[in-house]
Amino acid sequence: MKASCPQAEPEPAAARPAQFTHPVQAAALDHVVLRVADLERSTAFYRDVLGCPVEKWQPELGLMQLRAGSSLIDLVTLDGPIGREGGAGPAREGRNLDHFCLRLARFDEAALRAHLASHGVPAGATADRYGAEGTGASIYIRDPDGNTVELKAPAAGRAG
Repeated sequence: MKASCPQAEPEPAAARPAQFTHPVQAAALDHVVLRVADLERSTAFYRDVLGCPVEKWQPELGLMQLRAGSSLIDLVTLDGPIGREGGAGPAREGRNLDHFCLRLARFDEAALRAHLASHGVPAGATADRYGAEGTGASIYIRDPDGNTVELKAPAAGRAG
């Protein structure tokens, strides 16, 4: 039996009250942890293709942390202490997650596609999609482990 979730129209960020009454008040996504088969390959992808600089390497945990704006993308080796806890690694029939989204500071589609192509990264069709800041153009790509990464423009009408 599939659980259902009540559907509601999203409330624009500007219309939300400054103070929430809920005890959990998420301000931002702090980090995402991806279990990876080849740490060097995945580090190169996030560093060189997506421009996320290496912030910290914790070899005792098999944990590489890369900066993505105000958030981190953590890469853990499948055979490290953290990676082993997750069972089998990501594969065609079993992924780490559906996708995560990086909101880009600017979205020059031609330059973005040329950059991705120069790294041999196929890019999906550009479409307008709703995200945390509203609707904006985005492209889906896959990392070396098959995780889907959404590259999203600033919301229409918002400065990057």
